[in-house]
Amino acid sequence: MKNTLERRSYTFDVRATEGENGEKIITGRPIVYEAKTDLGYFDEVIARGALDGADLRDVRFLVNHDTSMIPLARSRRNNGNSTMKLSTDFDGMSMDFVKLDVENNSDARALYSAVQRGDITGMSFMFSIDAQEWLDLESEHPTRRITKIGKVVEVSAVTFPAYDSTEITARSKETLESARLELESAREQRAESVDTDNSLELAKAKYNYFFKNGG
Repeated sequence: MKNTLERRSYTFDVRATEGENGEKIITGRPIVYEAKTDLGYFDEVIARGALDGADLRDVRFLVNHDTSMIPLARSRRNNGNSTMKLSTDFDGMSMDFVKLDVENNSDARALYSAVQRGDITGMSFMFSIDAQEWLDLESEHPTRRITKIGKVVEVSAVTFPAYDSTEITARSKETLESARLELESAREQRAESVDTDNSLELAKAKYNYFFKNGG
């Protein structure tokens, strides 16, 4: 999973504001901790603290994950040249500001207007997973907890947020299938562990029976 990039999107608070110098700014929250999402085969939760130590050195801001377009903003280690500032807190990742060049970029102007009007209310992000755990494997609908995000490469404002549904992109379907296979593997490992424990208990019971009854 470490080398695979996944996308998740959902409805959350995205706001269009003006800075002190009249700058057109968008703020929002691309990643939310402890929000359960149904991905069809299982629920998924990004655990609190999953972004600790994550690689946020170079993150682009796009619309609808359109990598063919010029990024509307970019965070480079949140340095002074960055047009987007990201931070992590108790609730996840916060997009403190995205400075949009509405004068020279028509896409930026259109996005600012759409967010201001409330026509776009979703955020999305592209990331890699470094660590995860499976819960409730004995149930028909277990939960995958993402405990460590490796890297965030891009955040987007999205027209159709889908984090809270089973609608996913074609690329996400591939990664979802990979996750399903991991789920089956985790279930098999758990079953083998249970069988081993049962065998040990059975052997112990036989030993106690023969010992008490003189062999």
